Amino acid sequence: PGGTRCCAAMTAHSPERARGFTLLELLVVVSIMALATAGVGLALRDGSQQSLEREGERLAALLESARAQSRASGVLVRWRAVEGGFRFDGLRAGTLPTQWLDNSTRVRGPGSLVLGPEPLIGPQQVILVQPQHPEHALRVATDGLRPFTTGPVP
Repeated sequence: PGGTRCCAAMTAHSPERARGFTLLELLVVVSIMALATAGVGLALRDGSQQSLEREGERLAALLESARAQSRASGVLVRWRAVEGGFRFDGLRAGTLPTQWLDNSTRVRGPGSLVLGPEPLIGPQQVILVQPQHPEHALRVATDGLRPFTTGPVP
């Protein structure tokens, strides 16, 4: 019995025993590195593009709201870009917002859309840009039948 204890103790502390990381430990480290990399990637996303996308989605929703109000009231509604914002001609003042979320947002090209009162309004689009990042542009468009959507400029 004494010999068995002696051999077991020698085996546990033997310098010949292999040392290293287990597979589970390696997987945990790789997972942490992957999460950190993903977090850095999201943090470095271009803020100007994100701001422009937010403006585009908001504008698409406002255009659809004005389009619905135009159809419900039977009154012609026109959206126009103006200095520092935009306006909805044909709607009562204060019905919808008229300012951009970011004061640097501009419209490239024609800044006028006809929103109704007819159910079919024809294909229309407006291009949003921010002067400090002219390489970014966003299109807010409709084919005249479907709602306004946002997307990259072709």
